[in-house]
Amino acid sequence: MRKQRILVAGGGGFIGGELARVLIARGHDVVVADIKPQHEWYQLHEEAENHTANMEELKACYELIEGCDEVYCLACNMGGMGFIENNRSLCMLSVLINTHMLMAAKHFGVKKYFYSSSACIYPDYKQTSADIVALKENDAYPAMPENGYGWEKLFSERLCKNFEEDFNFVSKVFRFHNVYGPFGTWDGGREKAPAAMCRKVIECIDSGNMEMEIWGDGEQTRSFMYIDDCITGIDKLMASDHTDPLNLGRSELVTINGLLDIVEDIAGVQVKRKYNLDAPQGVRGRNSDNAEIKRVLGWEPEIDLHTGMEKTYYWIKEQYERRKLGESVVQ
Repeated sequence: MRKQRILVAGGGGFIGGELARVLIARGHDVVVADIKPQHEWYQLHEEAENHTANMEELKACYELIEGCDEVYCLACNMGGMGFIENNRSLCMLSVLINTHMLMAAKHFGVKKYFYSSSACIYPDYKQTSADIVALKENDAYPAMPENGYGWEKLFSERLCKNFEEDFNFVSKVFRFHNVYGPFGTWDGGREKAPAAMCRKVIECIDSGNMEMEIWGDGEQTRSFMYIDDCITGIDKLMASDHTDPLNLGRSELVTINGLLDIVEDIAGVQVKRKYNLDAPQGVRGRNSDNAEIKRVLGWEPEIDLHTGMEKTYYWIKEQYERRKLGESVVQ
Protein backbone atom coordinates (compact mmCIF):
# COMPACT_ATOMS: atom_id res chain seq x y z
CA MET A 1 0.00 0.00 0.00
CA ARG A 2 1.12 3.54 -0.69
CA LYS A 3 1.84 5.75 2.29
CA GLN A 4 -1.30 7.58 3.45
CA ARG A 5 -2.19 10.18 6.03
CA ILE A 6 -4.64 8.52 8.42
CA LEU A 7 -6.56 9.90 11.39
CA VAL A 8 -7.33 7.57 14.31
CA ALA A 9 -9.97 9.38 16.37
CA GLY A 10 -10.10 7.95 19.86
CA GLY A 11 -6.54 6.71 19.42
CA GLY A 12 -5.78 7.23 23.10
CA GLY A 13 -8.17 4.39 23.87
CA PHE A 14 -7.81 0.63 23.80
CA ILE A 15 -8.70 -0.32 20.21
CA GLY A 16 -7.58 3.00 18.73
CA GLY A 17 -4.17 2.77 20.35
CA GLU A 18 -3.53 -0.69 18.94
CA LEU A 19 -4.84 0.30 15.50
CA ALA A 20 -2.53 3.34 15.46
CA ARG A 21 0.44 1.11 16.36
CA VAL A 22 -0.27 -1.21 13.43
CA LEU A 23 -0.77 1.64 10.94
CA ILE A 24 2.49 3.29 12.05
CA ALA A 25 4.34 -0.02 11.66
CA ARG A 26 3.11 -0.16 8.06
CA GLY A 27 4.74 3.19 7.33
CA HIS A 28 1.67 5.43 7.23
CA ASP A 29 1.59 9.04 8.40
CA VAL A 30 -0.71 8.63 11.40
CA VAL A 31 -2.58 11.37 13.25
CA VAL A 32 -3.89 10.30 16.65
CA ALA A 33 -6.49 12.29 18.57
CA ASP A 34 -8.22 11.75 21.90
CA ILE A 35 -9.95 13.93 24.47
CA LYS A 36 -7.88 12.53 27.35
CA PRO A 37 -4.57 14.13 28.36
CA GLN A 38 -1.79 12.25 26.61
CA HIS A 39 -0.33 10.86 29.83
CA GLU A 40 -3.62 8.94 30.22
CA TRP A 41 -3.53 7.36 26.76
CA TYR A 42 -3.35 3.57 26.69
CA GLN A 43 -0.61 3.69 24.07
CA LEU A 44 1.25 6.88 23.18
CA HIS A 45 3.22 6.55 19.94
CA GLU A 46 6.04 9.04 19.51
CA GLU A 47 6.08 8.35 15.75
CA ALA A 48 2.52 9.68 15.39
CA GLU A 49 1.23 13.24 15.27
CA ASN A 50 -0.62 13.31 18.60
CA HIS A 51 -3.41 15.72 19.53
CA THR A 52 -5.56 16.20 22.60
CA ALA A 53 -8.88 17.36 21.18
CA ASN A 54 -12.61 17.34 21.86
CA MET A 55 -14.09 15.82 18.73
CA GLU A 56 -17.62 16.72 19.77
CA GLU A 57 -16.63 20.14 18.38
CA LEU A 58 -16.89 20.66 14.61
CA LYS A 59 -13.86 22.96 14.52
CA ALA A 60 -11.63 20.29 16.06
CA CYS A 61 -12.78 17.73 13.50
CA TYR A 62 -12.03 20.07 10.59
CA GLU A 63 -8.54 20.78 11.94
CA LEU A 64 -7.73 17.09 12.44
CA ILE A 65 -9.12 15.73 9.17
CA GLU A 66 -7.72 18.28 6.73
CA GLY A 67 -5.22 16.49 4.48
CA CYS A 68 -6.18 12.97 5.61
CA ASP A 69 -6.84 10.13 3.15
CA GLU A 70 -8.64 7.87 5.65
CA VAL A 71 -10.42 8.36 8.97
CA TYR A 72 -11.07 5.78 11.67
CA CYS A 73 -13.73 7.03 14.09
CA LEU A 74 -13.44 5.08 17.35
CA ALA A 75 -13.95 8.03 19.70
CA CYS A 76 -16.96 7.79 22.01
CA ASN A 77 -18.07 7.72 25.63
CA MET A 78 -18.25 4.08 26.60
CA GLY A 79 -17.27 1.41 29.10
CA GLY A 80 -18.56 -1.76 30.69
CA MET A 81 -22.18 -2.34 31.66
CA GLY A 82 -21.81 -0.48 34.95
CA PHE A 83 -20.76 2.66 33.08
CA ILE A 84 -23.24 2.38 30.19
CA GLU A 85 -26.30 1.87 32.37
CA ASN A 86 -25.44 4.85 34.59
CA ASN A 87 -24.29 7.33 31.91
CA ARG A 88 -26.89 7.13 29.15
CA SER A 89 -26.96 10.85 28.36
CA LEU A 90 -23.17 11.00 28.19
CA CYS A 91 -23.15 8.02 25.81
CA MET A 92 -25.79 9.67 23.62
CA LEU A 93 -23.71 12.83 23.30
CA SER A 94 -21.13 10.83 21.34
CA VAL A 95 -23.46 11.35 18.38
CA LEU A 96 -21.80 14.77 18.05
CA ILE A 97 -18.44 13.10 17.40
CA ASN A 98 -19.49 10.98 14.45
CA THR A 99 -21.74 13.72 13.03
CA HIS A 100 -18.96 16.32 13.01
CA MET A 101 -16.34 13.82 11.84
CA LEU A 102 -18.53 12.86 8.87
CA MET A 103 -19.14 16.50 7.98
CA ALA A 104 -15.42 17.24 8.03
CA ALA A 105 -14.53 14.05 6.14
CA LYS A 106 -17.02 14.90 3.39
CA HIS A 107 -15.74 18.49 3.21
CA PHE A 108 -12.13 17.41 2.71
CA GLY A 109 -12.88 14.50 0.36
CA VAL A 110 -11.70 11.67 2.62
CA LYS A 111 -11.41 8.47 0.58
CA LYS A 112 -12.50 5.99 3.27
CA TYR A 113 -14.24 6.44 6.60
CA PHE A 114 -14.49 3.75 9.28
CA TYR A 115 -17.05 3.88 12.08
CA SER A 116 -16.94 1.56 15.09
CA SER A 117 -20.46 0.53 16.03
CA SER A 118 -21.48 -2.03 18.64
CA ALA A 119 -23.54 -5.15 19.23
CA CYS A 120 -25.50 -2.93 21.64
CA ILE A 121 -27.53 -1.79 18.61
CA TYR A 122 -29.40 -5.11 18.56
CA PRO A 123 -32.94 -5.18 20.02
CA ASP A 124 -33.35 -6.15 23.65
CA TYR A 125 -36.29 -8.40 22.69
CA LYS A 126 -33.93 -10.70 20.78
CA GLN A 127 -31.59 -11.10 23.78
CA THR A 128 -33.86 -12.23 26.60
CA SER A 129 -32.54 -15.79 26.88
CA ALA A 130 -29.10 -17.07 27.88
CA ASP A 131 -29.56 -19.69 25.18
CA ILE A 132 -29.31 -16.94 22.59
CA VAL A 133 -29.82 -17.36 18.87
CA ALA A 134 -26.76 -15.65 17.37
CA LEU A 135 -27.55 -12.17 16.08
CA LYS A 136 -27.57 -11.58 12.33
CA GLU A 137 -26.99 -8.15 10.82
CA ASN A 138 -30.62 -7.84 9.70
CA ASP A 139 -31.81 -8.44 13.27
CA ALA A 140 -31.10 -4.76 13.98
CA TYR A 141 -34.60 -3.82 12.78
CA PRO A 142 -37.31 -3.26 13.98
CA ALA A 143 -35.07 -1.21 16.24
CA MET A 144 -35.03 -1.37 20.03
CA PRO A 145 -31.35 -1.04 20.94
CA GLU A 146 -29.78 -0.64 24.36
CA ASN A 147 -30.92 2.59 25.97
CA GLY A 148 -28.41 5.40 25.48
CA TYR A 149 -25.26 3.82 24.07
CA GLY A 150 -27.07 1.47 21.66
CA TRP A 151 -29.34 4.19 20.25
CA GLU A 152 -26.36 6.49 19.62
CA LYS A 153 -24.51 3.74 17.76
CA LEU A 154 -27.51 2.81 15.62
CA PHE A 155 -28.21 6.44 14.72
CA SER A 156 -24.58 6.95 13.75
CA GLU A 157 -24.68 3.83 11.57
CA ARG A 158 -27.66 5.30 9.72
CA LEU A 159 -25.87 8.61 9.34
CA CYS A 160 -22.90 6.85 7.70
CA LYS A 161 -25.28 5.10 5.30
CA ASN A 162 -27.09 8.36 4.49
CA PHE A 163 -23.78 10.10 3.70
CA GLU A 164 -22.95 7.19 1.41
CA GLU A 165 -26.30 7.43 -0.39
CA ASP A 166 -26.46 11.22 -0.61
CA PHE A 167 -22.83 12.14 -1.27
CA ASN A 168 -21.21 9.05 -2.84
CA PHE A 169 -19.24 8.77 0.40
CA VAL A 170 -17.35 5.56 1.29
CA SER A 171 -17.99 4.46 4.88
CA LYS A 172 -17.35 1.12 6.58
CA VAL A 173 -19.09 -0.04 9.75
CA PHE A 174 -18.32 -2.89 12.12
CA ARG A 175 -20.52 -3.88 15.05
CA PHE A 176 -17.95 -4.84 17.69
CA HIS A 177 -18.79 -7.68 20.08
CA ASN A 178 -16.90 -7.27 23.39
CA VAL A 179 -13.28 -6.60 22.48
CA TYR A 180 -10.68 -7.45 25.15
CA GLY A 181 -6.92 -7.85 25.54
CA PRO A 182 -3.76 -6.13 26.80
CA PHE A 183 -3.78 -2.31 26.95
CA GLY A 184 -7.50 -2.36 27.74
CA THR A 185 -9.29 -0.81 30.73
CA TRP A 186 -9.05 -3.13 33.74
CA ASP A 187 -10.01 -0.96 36.73
CA GLY A 188 -11.95 2.18 37.61
CA GLY A 189 -15.51 1.37 36.52
CA ARG A 190 -15.27 1.32 32.72
CA GLU A 191 -13.71 -2.13 32.42
CA LYS A 192 -15.61 -4.95 30.71
CA ALA A 193 -16.17 -8.48 32.00
CA PRO A 194 -12.93 -10.17 30.80
CA ALA A 195 -10.68 -7.55 32.39
CA ALA A 196 -12.85 -7.29 35.50
CA MET A 197 -12.67 -11.07 36.00
CA CYS A 198 -8.89 -11.03 35.70
CA ARG A 199 -8.47 -8.13 38.12
CA LYS A 200 -10.87 -9.56 40.70
CA VAL A 201 -9.10 -12.93 40.74
CA ILE A 202 -5.74 -11.15 41.08
CA GLU A 203 -7.16 -9.10 43.98
CA CYS A 204 -8.43 -12.28 45.66
CA ILE A 205 -5.00 -13.88 45.44
CA ASP A 206 -3.26 -10.71 46.64
CA SER A 207 -5.56 -10.14 49.62
CA GLY A 208 -6.04 -13.76 50.59
CA ASN A 209 -9.81 -13.23 50.58
CA MET A 210 -11.01 -15.72 47.97
CA GLU A 211 -14.64 -14.54 47.91
CA MET A 212 -15.47 -12.74 44.65
CA GLU A 213 -18.56 -10.80 43.58
CA ILE A 214 -20.25 -11.73 40.29
CA TRP A 215 -22.79 -9.36 38.75
CA GLY A 216 -26.01 -11.31 38.19
CA ASP A 217 -26.34 -15.07 38.55
CA GLY A 218 -23.38 -15.79 36.27
CA GLU A 219 -25.49 -17.58 33.69
CA GLN A 220 -25.70 -14.60 31.32
CA THR A 221 -24.04 -15.47 27.99
CA ARG A 222 -21.68 -13.43 25.82
CA SER A 223 -19.01 -13.76 23.16
CA PHE A 224 -15.63 -12.04 23.53
CA MET A 225 -13.14 -11.11 20.79
CA TYR A 226 -9.40 -10.70 21.29
CA ILE A 227 -7.89 -7.39 20.15
CA ASP A 228 -5.70 -8.93 17.42
CA ASP A 229 -8.79 -10.31 15.68
CA CYS A 230 -10.44 -6.91 15.92
CA ILE A 231 -7.54 -5.20 14.14
CA THR A 232 -7.35 -7.94 11.49
CA GLY A 233 -11.07 -7.58 10.82
CA ILE A 234 -10.86 -3.80 10.42
CA ASP A 235 -7.97 -4.26 8.01
CA LYS A 236 -9.89 -6.76 5.89
CA LEU A 237 -13.05 -4.64 5.82
CA MET A 238 -11.18 -1.50 4.75
CA ALA A 239 -9.56 -3.43 1.90
CA SER A 240 -12.95 -4.73 0.70
CA ASP A 241 -15.75 -3.12 -1.31
CA HIS A 242 -18.36 -3.88 1.35
CA THR A 243 -20.15 -0.90 2.92
CA ASP A 244 -23.10 -2.32 4.92
CA PRO A 245 -22.69 -2.86 8.69
CA LEU A 246 -21.12 -6.18 9.66
CA ASN A 247 -20.73 -8.09 12.90
CA LEU A 248 -17.18 -8.34 14.17
CA GLY A 249 -17.11 -10.82 17.00
CA ARG A 250 -16.09 -14.32 17.91
CA SER A 251 -18.97 -16.82 17.80
CA GLU A 252 -17.65 -18.76 20.83
CA LEU A 253 -20.46 -18.38 23.39
CA VAL A 254 -19.65 -18.50 27.11
CA THR A 255 -21.49 -17.85 30.37
CA ILE A 256 -20.02 -15.36 32.83
CA ASN A 257 -19.46 -18.33 35.15
CA GLY A 258 -17.63 -20.07 32.30
CA LEU A 259 -15.48 -17.00 31.76
CA LEU A 260 -14.49 -17.10 35.42
CA ASP A 261 -13.73 -20.82 35.08
CA ILE A 262 -11.18 -19.91 32.41
CA VAL A 263 -9.54 -17.24 34.57
CA GLU A 264 -9.39 -19.63 37.52
CA ASP A 265 -7.69 -22.22 35.32
CA ILE A 266 -5.12 -19.66 34.15
CA ALA A 267 -4.43 -18.43 37.69
CA GLY A 268 -4.45 -21.93 39.22
CA VAL A 269 -6.99 -21.03 41.92
CA GLN A 270 -10.68 -21.35 42.78
CA VAL A 271 -12.73 -18.53 44.25
CA LYS A 272 -15.95 -18.50 46.24
CA ARG A 273 -18.60 -16.86 44.08
CA LYS A 274 -20.94 -14.29 45.60
CA TYR A 275 -23.74 -13.34 43.20
CA ASN A 276 -25.05 -9.76 43.22
CA LEU A 277 -28.46 -9.91 41.55
CA ASP A 278 -28.96 -6.14 41.90
CA ALA A 279 -25.86 -5.17 39.88
CA PRO A 280 -26.07 -4.06 36.21
CA GLN A 281 -26.26 -7.14 33.96
CA GLY A 282 -27.27 -5.98 30.49
CA VAL A 283 -29.09 -8.38 28.20
CA ARG A 284 -29.49 -12.03 29.15
CA GLY A 285 -27.63 -13.41 26.15
CA ARG A 286 -25.68 -12.08 23.17
CA ASN A 287 -23.68 -13.80 20.44
CA SER A 288 -22.38 -12.95 16.97
CA ASP A 289 -23.68 -14.69 13.87
CA ASN A 290 -20.67 -14.74 11.53
CA ALA A 291 -22.26 -16.07 8.34
CA GLU A 292 -22.16 -12.66 6.66
CA ILE A 293 -18.58 -11.74 7.53
CA LYS A 294 -17.44 -15.16 6.30
CA ARG A 295 -19.36 -14.63 3.07
CA VAL A 296 -18.06 -11.09 2.51
CA LEU A 297 -14.49 -11.31 3.81
CA GLY A 298 -13.84 -15.07 3.76
CA TRP A 299 -12.74 -14.84 7.39
CA GLU A 300 -13.98 -14.63 10.98
CA PRO A 301 -12.25 -13.99 14.33
CA GLU A 302 -10.01 -16.94 15.12
CA ILE A 303 -8.36 -16.55 18.55
CA ASP A 304 -10.04 -18.78 21.15
CA LEU A 305 -11.11 -17.36 24.49
CA HIS A 306 -8.64 -19.28 26.67
CA THR A 307 -5.66 -18.14 24.58
CA GLY A 308 -6.75 -14.51 24.61
CA MET A 309 -7.66 -14.52 28.28
CA GLU A 310 -4.29 -15.98 29.25
CA LYS A 311 -2.47 -13.12 27.52
CA THR A 312 -4.86 -10.62 29.08
CA TYR A 313 -4.57 -12.05 32.58
CA TYR A 314 -0.78 -11.89 32.69
CA TRP A 315 -0.74 -8.35 31.28
CA ILE A 316 -3.22 -7.16 33.93
CA LYS A 317 -1.25 -9.01 36.62
CA GLU A 318 1.88 -7.11 35.55
CA GLN A 319 0.01 -3.78 35.64
CA TYR A 320 -1.45 -4.61 39.06
CA GLU A 321 1.95 -5.44 40.52
CA ARG A 322 3.56 -2.34 39.04
CA ARG A 323 0.78 -0.18 40.49
CA LYS A 324 1.40 -1.68 43.94
CA LEU A 325 5.01 -0.52 43.60
CA GLY A 326 3.79 3.02 43.02
CA GLU A 327 4.40 3.10 39.27
CA SER A 328 2.07 4.88 36.87
CA VAL A 329 0.29 2.26 34.78
CA VAL A 330 -2.48 1.92 32.22
CA GLN A 331 -5.77 1.03 33.95
